[in-house]
Amino acid sequence: MTSEGSRPQRRRGAAWSDGPGAAVVLGYGREGLPLRLPEAVDVLRGQDIPALPAPLAAVEEALARPIGCAPLAALLRERAPRTVAIAVSDSTRPVPNRDLLPPLLACLQASGVPASGVVIVIGTGMHRPSTPAERLQMLGAEILDRVEVIDHRADAAETLACVSASPPIRVCRRFVEADFRIVTGLIEPHFMAGFSGGRKGVCPALVDLATVQRFHGFETLADPRAGNGVLAGNPCHELALAVARRVGVDFIVNAAISRDQRLAGVFAGDLELAHEAGCRRVGGWSEVRLDHDYDLVIGSGGGEPLDRTFYQAVKGMCAALPAVRPDGLLLVASRCAEGLGSPAYCDLLLTYGRDWRRFLREAAARRHETRLDQWELQMQTRVLERIGPERLLLASDGIPAELVLRLAATPVPGVGTAAERTQAFLERFLASRPHARVAVMPEGPYSLLLR
Repeated sequence: MTSEGSRPQRRRGAAWSDGPGAAVVLGYGREGLPLRLPEAVDVLRGQDIPALPAPLAAVEEALARPIGCAPLAALLRERAPRTVAIAVSDSTRPVPNRDLLPPLLACLQASGVPASGVVIVIGTGMHRPSTPAERLQMLGAEILDRVEVIDHRADAAETLACVSASPPIRVCRRFVEADFRIVTGLIEPHFMAGFSGGRKGVCPALVDLATVQRFHGFETLADPRAGNGVLAGNPCHELALAVARRVGVDFIVNAAISRDQRLAGVFAGDLELAHEAGCRRVGGWSEVRLDHDYDLVIGSGGGEPLDRTFYQAVKGMCAALPAVRPDGLLLVASRCAEGLGSPAYCDLLLTYGRDWRRFLREAAARRHETRLDQWELQMQTRVLERIGPERLLLASDGIPAELVLRLAATPVPGVGTAAERTQAFLERFLASRPHARVAVMPEGPYSLLLR
């Protein structure tokens, strides 16, 4: 994506108070993590995009004037579907579903599709199933009462349908067999696929384990083009797009969000054209152009709901990496209220610990056999190859220090909360190195650092 992007902001000046104790708040859990910053610290974040003043009307407009295809109502009149499947992201993504779905469901109803013919499929990928509380938070009681909602089950063969024999690809049967297929989601920078949204609402969200493993395969992620903000030549993007094309997506409704996670943009229409338009817009909003690298970067896991686990915190590590000197320090603050992640991921982390080079050797040797969740550890090794575990610091209230040491990372020393330890670390660092270059990246994986 090409754009001039934002430049690093100094805390001083119109955007930042010059008074003592001026603060920036990092995305951290629900509450955020405030840091008092001295004047010399740069703040790395993209443009402050306001939320749309009338979100429901904006969605209605996007459905009526989509990108790259006829209006949704016209498509429905032409196709006259009896059944419609709508894919939505799981609870780890802050998608404004309560803005996107009501106009979408109203359009379906007005076009003659009864609520009994609609199923909402939560695209869990390889994540755990959703809980009743998460469904209520994501969708609201009215939608849950009106429409059938199911979780994708990548491990349940009877719920999958084969869409390709070579390579073998199986996808959620309810989605594949629907007469009309709609994918919703959030467009944001993504550390593997370039940007989220679009085709990712099918792959990996609705596919089987074998396809997830190819999407996250060792050779795929060893390609440097599988990274933030990159679509051209990105093998992760290309594989996901090929699967979504094979399944057939009739319409997408993708969102962009403001800093407070409200709807800031809607990109609806053709699977590829609408997604590409959204990526261009979000790329421009989230870009930060770097003039130099830093001795210390303090980053974020992105806040609730993204930073619930260490698994997701790796995204914040990778997003901040372009700003860190090879001999610099990267401190990532991530709540990790649910711990490390899946049992398979826990097993990987605790098996290899700081012996991440052995992990890479063994993963490369069995490159055609991808272990569940090994891809997240492989992405973390990009950070480790640059700065090593001693220079990768984690501030978390959800993971004890003795466990952090086993995760190829180093706990932020000291006592108190993660916020108190991070503040004290920053002050000690600047006291010992007053001329060091320091940056703070409040939005973590939602920012796109470019040179």
